[in-house]
Amino acid sequence: MERPRIRLVGAGSLFLQRLVVVLLAVGAASCAPAKRDDLVKEVLKADPEFSSVLEKHRELNSRIETANRELELKRTTIERNIAQLRKDLAAAAASARAKMAEIKKRIEPDQQRLTMALSLSSDELRAKRIQRASLGRSIAQLRKSLNRQDSPGTPEERTRQQAQLDEMLKDAARLDGEMTGLKQHVRLLKIKLLLIKL
Repeated sequence: MERPRIRLVGAGSLFLQRLVVVLLAVGAASCAPAKRDDLVKEVLKADPEFSSVLEKHRELNSRIETANRELELKRTTIERNIAQLRKDLAAAAASARAKMAEIKKRIEPDQQRLTMALSLSSDELRAKRIQRASLGRSIAQLRKSLNRQDSPGTPEERTRQQAQLDEMLKDAARLDGEMTGLKQHVRLLKIKLLLIKL
């Protein structure tokens, strides 16, 4: 295909300079339509064969505009879909939260029962620890009294104190057993609560 030729008329190189300026102006996007038409007429008057280049430019520019319109249409459609998807997601999240809250309510009676049992058992264990500590102090004092060589008490009194000590030791052993059982029970209740946590 033969390349379009630019014919020079008139002042030679001076006209060529003017023509280059005109062509640059034609390519400017900010060129006003009326001014562009005048520039096109001026160029075609100087070089009619340049019309093929202008036609090619119009065709390519039309394709670019079409591609831009397609892009904008696609962008609008996608942005509209994104907005709708966000609304759908928000609605789905709200619905799911409501369902989960309703489901969690079904386990609440069991959780409340175990929580109450844990509170009562913890209080009972705390009370027995206090009782055991007090009993331990009493046992220590009684032992100290019995171990004194210069104790003023009679043999009968010392026998009574020993019997009292034996009884207190039995109570201490019983309390120790009860506290061990309560500790295991409290631990089991905590595990149960952990296992049914939602």
